[in-house]
Amino acid sequence: MNRGFVGWFAFLLVALAFSCGPQFAAFAAAQAESHTTNALMPSAEAHPVLVELFTSEGCSSCPPADGLLQKLDVHQPILGAQLIVLSEHVTYWDHDGWKDPNSSAELTDRQASYEEKLGEKTSYTPQMIADGTAIVQMTKPDLVKSALEKAAASPKIPVRIGDLSVDAGNPAVLHARIDTDANDDSHNADVYVVVALDHVESQVLKGENGGKHLTHVAVAQEFTKIGKIEKGKTFSKEVQVNLKPGTDPKNVRVIAFIQESGPGKMLGAALRKPAS
Repeated sequence: MNRGFVGWFAFLLVALAFSCGPQFAAFAAAQAESHTTNALMPSAEAHPVLVELFTSEGCSSCPPADGLLQKLDVHQPILGAQLIVLSEHVTYWDHDGWKDPNSSAELTDRQASYEEKLGEKTSYTPQMIADGTAIVQMTKPDLVKSALEKAAASPKIPVRIGDLSVDAGNPAVLHARIDTDANDDSHNADVYVVVALDHVESQVLKGENGGKHLTHVAVAQEFTKIGKIEKGKTFSKEVQVNLKPGTDPKNVRVIAFIQESGPGKMLGAALRKPAS
């Protein structure tokens, strides 16, 4: 069984769990684990794809999508791709009995900007967007696969996160250097750095998910635009990343990406975790 088939088989089972309901989820998870090997880890040459999931702990449809995002992160089922995932929690469910502790008005605005750009009439959860250009139909495995493969096939500007370290005098501060190759796209673009929590668990007390214990991966905490990359030029910058109070630096991942304004097409991305 080759790497591409094994990876997609694992993902397909989880996607079926998403569409068929919780009664299939335990079986799907067990089968996915049994058919996944270390060969599924992306190689250094893998093309990055930024996968953004707009979600909320107040939405009863979101936990299966959260689980799907975790499987994409762990199993990396698309041959030749590095799926860089982000869980972006929105605020418009917060008034329905449960305030999502990870929700942010900034992320709500980001999703609204996407809807305008992609021709959607309104925002909704769960919504998955690949590389800023394609809404992924999560309940249709073949369409998920084709959307992610198409994104992986798109040329990308190499992005590097170097020298990521915790400040010796202040563990709430990370230092990083962001470098890119030349921007060969026809547009100038924005460069972002995102701080995300590797793993989050939450006991929901009220609302549509009341009584459920939820888990999330790559939960966006801070979006920071650190500059612009002009067409034909490279980008390089030392950045200081501030963590929210109480954040464990060992439970953090840093993502840097280049995106056309709008928000528009993703031109390059990279992920790195602080050295333990």
